[in-house]
Amino acid sequence: MVKRIVGFFMQQNFVVEDKIKKATLLKPTELFREVGNNLKGYSKEQVETQRRRFGENLLIHKKQLSLCELIFNSIKNPFTLVLLTLAFISFLTQDYAAVTIIILMITLSSILGITQEIKSSKAIERLTEMVETTVTVQRKNDDEVSKRQEIPMDELVVGDILYLSAGDIIPADVRLIQTKDFFVTQSSLTGESEPVEKFSNELNKITQILDANNLVFMGCNVVSGAATGIVLSVGNDTMFGNIARTLQEKDTVTNFDKGIKSVSMVFIKFMLIMAPIVFIINGFTKGSWLEAFLFAISIAVGLTPEMLPMIVSVNLAKGATEMSKKKVIVKKLSAIQNFGAMDILCTDKTGTITQDKVTLKYYLNIHGNEDVRILRHGFLNSYYQTGLKNLMDLAIISHVEDSEQKDLFNNYIKVDEIPFDFNRRRMSVVVDNSNTNSLQLITKGAIEEMLSICSYAEYNEQIEQLTDELREEILNRCYEYNEKGFRVLGIAHKKLDTSNKAISVVDENEMVLLGFLAFFDPPKESTKQALLTLHEYGVNVKVLTGDNDAVTKYICNEVGLNITNFVLGEAIETMSDTELSKCVEEVEVFAKLSPSQKTRIVKMLHQNGHTVGFMGDGINDAAAMKAADVGISVDSAVDIAKESASIILLEKDLMVLENGVIEGRKTFTNILKYIKITASSNFGNMFSVLAASLFLPFLPMMPLQILILNLIYDISCTTIPWDNVDVEYLKKPHQWDASGISKFMKVFGPTSSIFDIVTYLILFFVIGPIVLGGNFHSLNSESRILFISLFQTGWFIESLWTQTFVIHMLRTEKIPFVQSRASWQLLAGSSFGIIVGTVIPMTVIGTTLNMSVVPSYFFLILILIIICYNLLTSFVKVYYIKKYRKLL
Repeated sequence: MVKRIVGFFMQQNFVVEDKIKKATLLKPTELFREVGNNLKGYSKEQVETQRRRFGENLLIHKKQLSLCELIFNSIKNPFTLVLLTLAFISFLTQDYAAVTIIILMITLSSILGITQEIKSSKAIERLTEMVETTVTVQRKNDDEVSKRQEIPMDELVVGDILYLSAGDIIPADVRLIQTKDFFVTQSSLTGESEPVEKFSNELNKITQILDANNLVFMGCNVVSGAATGIVLSVGNDTMFGNIARTLQEKDTVTNFDKGIKSVSMVFIKFMLIMAPIVFIINGFTKGSWLEAFLFAISIAVGLTPEMLPMIVSVNLAKGATEMSKKKVIVKKLSAIQNFGAMDILCTDKTGTITQDKVTLKYYLNIHGNEDVRILRHGFLNSYYQTGLKNLMDLAIISHVEDSEQKDLFNNYIKVDEIPFDFNRRRMSVVVDNSNTNSLQLITKGAIEEMLSICSYAEYNEQIEQLTDELREEILNRCYEYNEKGFRVLGIAHKKLDTSNKAISVVDENEMVLLGFLAFFDPPKESTKQALLTLHEYGVNVKVLTGDNDAVTKYICNEVGLNITNFVLGEAIETMSDTELSKCVEEVEVFAKLSPSQKTRIVKMLHQNGHTVGFMGDGINDAAAMKAADVGISVDSAVDIAKESASIILLEKDLMVLENGVIEGRKTFTNILKYIKITASSNFGNMFSVLAASLFLPFLPMMPLQILILNLIYDISCTTIPWDNVDVEYLKKPHQWDASGISKFMKVFGPTSSIFDIVTYLILFFVIGPIVLGGNFHSLNSESRILFISLFQTGWFIESLWTQTFVIHMLRTEKIPFVQSRASWQLLAGSSFGIIVGTVIPMTVIGTTLNMSVVPSYFFLILILIIICYNLLTSFVKVYYIKKYRKLL
């Protein structure tokens, strides 16, 4: 089905399709003529010519949103739609002042939201550019000398000679001209995850382009092997680019998106319950159903945090910027939440726990004596392979170069190779000795796998049968080195018939074991402390490695990881899901794992309710990274690992990761602060209004006054993203919990309502009668209007003061202002809100809103109310921290 869809959209671009079809039928020499290139590659001038003709290798499949689209996106959330509904009804009732203020609220929220979205997009683009993906091509330099060069992927042009190896993401549509055991996955185009082998021979005919076995396409991944190809199409002219332009894929719904949605549903449910109740009560008690309707909608608006989208955007953008300063690059803003919520980190051993400085220490024959022949064969194998060179390959090459033994390969020419793959766990090269005119197959790999393909052993140039006793001796010696932290690779060789220069995996048999190479990668000095710190912050680290058990035990024991319950991949293979579910909770270190076993462990941890991060840098880690809640990689990782990750570390160190986790939690904490504090205070105010509606003969506050109150409060809250976060709160991961927000509202909302009701009683039975000389029912109609104005003004000021102070009470579990201080930005924002709300009744705006000036002694009473309110809130907070610690 997927193929048919892809095929349909391919047909929409006939020029590209015809060109690619034609390329499959041509011989390499003919193809070179078509693109105006040769084996030496393009010169700089030719590269520029090709770029002008065919464009850059940039995939632009999401068009830039227009200003109108940005505005539409900013107002389509349910909170803004409620405001628009209120504005429309106010317009029908000719309440133009209300319309003006509501439109002002929407405009302000939209401007802030759009501005922040633009800033966020630019920030994430700048951060992403810090992580560069490169490709290997053959080009001429300034001196017209042809050489392989590493260039940024977007600088690739049509006609370039491209080299591909395991771990690469294919950067364009490419016709292969040379391959060796070359397997790719085309799931990004076909949906089929099984690897497909590709070849370089020209075809006789072509029907379906995706079935052409001499083509590879942009977006596909190289699983194993190596290949050379000629670039046919780049950027939007590729098959992938053509589909992307036609099918605008929707963004994946992340855990963060689900959390925001669940929180929004909590607010909407409260609105649907509260608004009808307020409408009915005020309709019956006040007699004006239209006024009651407007008031009910205002109550609904009062329950909603209109600035939520903007607050979220500011927090995420600020968090991403701060994390980048600590060498953590965020590719997807929504990943910050999962990063902060992560409670289990799965990581490989090499480079994360160890120093990533693998050095070759010993080259020993089968009886444990140093032998330079082992070094020579190991060097020839590592030097001549064209696949992905790992750290041990580089260590061998570096050792030879440092010891000035380059003459080891002077007499050898590479003939063929069998690339490494994770099933065989070995790789081979064929070399031709020009002195003896003989072909030699040299294989290097894990010692167990090497013993399985060897029938003989060589010592002092004497070949003998590889007996069981000798196998056991070799294994025991290797294990002794493993227990000391050394990683061991076996080296074997075999002479080949000179008439057969093409080899395959079947030739890896009946080989002669020469000896082994021992490498050491010591643990980082910072690892032990980093593991302890991560544990303090509620992140348990589990090691998932493909290395053998002895080396893994040694390194993990050195850094303080629990190796009591140690599990190997072969045990994982026989476990049922139920057994594995229990195992992954109890075990910290897993060794000799295949890529699929790593993925299975990650998925099982996720099923057990954990937020799982996976840190990897190799092609064997890509699947596990995709399965994790947050994939973490490093800038030096292979392309597929970086593409699978949502977080990129500029330095492969757990200390860097720790800093990123802390910053992620700060970001998420400040988002939750706004939601929980605003939800509880707004709910408290609306609960107070509901209670007052039952006994007051007038509305406790006008709809417009409620909107202004909400607007001032929300503006003061825009500084929350810059607030300080208590260190103790960062010590554990936090998840989205809509039920927790609901409980928070129900607990702290009514607490604030107690003092709202006290304020009602003081205003209705004390201040009102004192100022106007009688109780409400004894006054004439004109005095009653003044009484209502005074009451509504007093409650407006009290409500704003209590809402603002509760920010400082609930932003921390400690004593505010004493044990935990808010940032200066939040102090300034909350002070601004109190000042503006207090001054408004004394201005023309206050007169427009039917407000009046309250007597000065009201503020003395208000201060006493605030003190009592804060004391009660503190007691309630202490009680609920013990009972529901996750609420704060």
